[in-house]
Amino acid sequence: MHEFDKAMQLHAEDDGTWSGAFHDDWAIGNAINGGVVMALGLTALGRHLDADPAETNRHVDPVALSAYFMTASLGGPCTVATGTLRCGRRLSTGQVSVLQAGPDGAPVERMRALASFGNLDTVDTTRQADPPDLPPPDQCLRSDMAPPEFLNHSAFLDRVDLRLDPDTAGWVMGRPSMRGVMRGWLRLKDGREPDSTMLMWALDAFPPVAFDLGIFGWAPTLEFTGHIRRRPEPGWLRVVISSDTLTGDLMEEDARIWDSAGNLVAQSRQLCSVRPQPTL
Repeated sequence: MHEFDKAMQLHAEDDGTWSGAFHDDWAIGNAINGGVVMALGLTALGRHLDADPAETNRHVDPVALSAYFMTASLGGPCTVATGTLRCGRRLSTGQVSVLQAGPDGAPVERMRALASFGNLDTVDTTRQADPPDLPPPDQCLRSDMAPPEFLNHSAFLDRVDLRLDPDTAGWVMGRPSMRGVMRGWLRLKDGREPDSTMLMWALDAFPPVAFDLGIFGWAPTLEFTGHIRRRPEPGWLRVVISSDTLTGDLMEEDARIWDSAGNLVAQSRQLCSVRPQPTL
C-alpha cells in the first residue's frame, strides 16, 4: 500500500463518525500538513455520501472544499465526523469535522469544512490558463537541497518528490526574489499516481510562498478554498503558487496545478497567518 493511502485509512464507527490517525511522517514542524488533514476529511465524507441512501448518483470526486483550521493537528489518533447536507443530481454536499483529544482528554476540533462531490468522468474544457514553462524536473532543485535546519523539521518532505524552478528558488540560498511566486514539479516519492482527492492535498504541499518574500517560519492556514476541475493524468504535476497581498500579518496564497497532459486540474486560495521580520 502506498504511503498516502496508509495515511487515509479510516474505520467506520456509528452515526457518520470515523476513526483514523495522523502519522508524524506527514508533519511539518510539530503539526500535520494541512493538505493531509483535508484529504482525510474528504475521504471520510466521500464514503459517508456514498453510503447515504439518498445518494442515487455516482458522486465520487471532490469538486469544491471550504475549510477552516481552528487548531493544529498533531500526530496520533483522530476522529472524523461527517454529515449529509444535500444529495443532488450534479453535486452532493456534506460537512466534515476532524477532532483529536486535547490535553485533558476532551475533543478539540482541528478542522471544519463543507465539501461538494460530483462526477469528473468526462470534462469539457472551454477555457483554461496555460501551464507554466518549467525546466525539466532533473534541472530543478530537489527538496532535499533545502537548508538542513528546514529539513530537520519537515518529515513530510521524505514522502514528496518536489522540484523547484531555480528561477523561483532563490530563498533556498538565502536570496528570495521578493516577487511572491514559486513554481515547480510535484509527485509522491513512492510512485502513487494522483487522483482527485490527492489533488486537494497537493494544493497545500509546496513550501509557503512567504519564503520567496523573505518571511521564514510557520505560515499556518486559517481558511482554505479549493476546486478540483478534472481528474489528473498520471505523472508529474506542475504547480504555481503566488501571493500579491500581505496586510495585518495575513497573506493570501493562490495555487494552480496542471497535470502531465497540460490540463488545469486544481486551484485554490488560502488565507495564512505570517509573522514578518522587522526591518532594521
